Amino acid sequence: MLKFAMSMAAALLLAPVAAPAQTAASATTPLVNEDVGVPVFPYDITDRPYKVLGEVKAGVRKATMFSKSPSQAKIYRELWERGQKLGADAVIKASYGDAHVSALSWGKANATGIAIKFLASGEKASQGQSGSGN
Repeated sequence: MLKFAMSMAAALLLAPVAAPAQTAASATTPLVNEDVGVPVFPYDITDRPYKVLGEVKAGVRKATMFSKSPSQAKIYRELWERGQKLGADAVIKASYGDAHVSALSWGKANATGIAIKFLASGEKASQGQSGSGN
C-alpha cells in the first residue's frame, strides 16, 4: 500500500511536467490569419525565421458587371492557393488594389505577396533569402 501511495504521489508531481510538452506542440501549429482563415498576412512575420520561396500573384475577377468587388478573404485565398503550389507555410506582405474594368473583364483585383517557408530550429536560410524583419 505504501508503494502505491508513493507511486501516486510521484505521478501527481510529474503531471505538471507533461503540460509544457503539449504547449510546445501547439507552438508549432501553422499560422492562420483569423480574419480570412488562411495563412496570408499584409505584414512581415518577425517572430520566427523563414526563407523566401518567391513572389505570388493573383487576379480575382468579378462574376458580372453588377457583382461586388472581390473580398479580401477571396483575394487572400487565391494568394494562398498559389503559395501552396510553391510549398509555402505562409504568404506575407500581401497587397491588392481595387477591382478595375478592362476589355476582357467586368472587374479584376490584382494581388501580390511573398511565399515563405519557416525554417526548422537550427536551420539557416541561404544568403539573401532570410526573413524575420527584412
